[in-house]
Amino acid sequence: MPTSAHSSVEPSVPAADQARTGGTVTDRLVEANVRYAAEFNDPGMDAKPVLRVAVVACMDARLDLHDALGLSLGDCHTIRNAGGVVTDDVIRSLTISQRALGTRSVILIHHTNCGLESITEEFRQELEVEVGQRPVWAVEAYKDADQDVRQSMQRVRTSPFLLHTDDVRGFVFDVTSGLLREILPVS
Repeated sequence: MPTSAHSSVEPSVPAADQARTGGTVTDRLVEANVRYAAEFNDPGMDAKPVLRVAVVACMDARLDLHDALGLSLGDCHTIRNAGGVVTDDVIRSLTISQRALGTRSVILIHHTNCGLESITEEFRQELEVEVGQRPVWAVEAYKDADQDVRQSMQRVRTSPFLLHTDDVRGFVFDVTSGLLREILPVS
């Protein structure tokens, strides 16, 4: 299956033209799943990650977390959102990951050239003007990835819901080199 960078169908192509060239992106993904399922063998795993680690990362399409971290299917829980910031919903997922599914370590990954560095909290106000309702969530925009990783580590370490906060580490992934750079918490 072609990746978006190599796709013959662009998002700006009208729907009628997409149908002639293989359907929508969702159609192509569903077709790929049919091919995948035809050769799928149940690996017999449960939901508990083998390495007992949860990775919180940005949703950016340039981050291939499994390859970048040398992970295989079943090794970790992966929680992704815009910016990889620790929000209330991330704490919810981490709490379930730890308390119900046995994870003990948390890795936080932001990255260089993140889209959240180029927008502001005014995005919420713009949405309110456009749709007539202000979102209840914060954008969590930031200008300094290192500082935001530190803030996210602090949110994990101080959450009363999490059982395991002693092995929480944060990193910034360089999208041009593929390397992680560890961010140390403020002492």
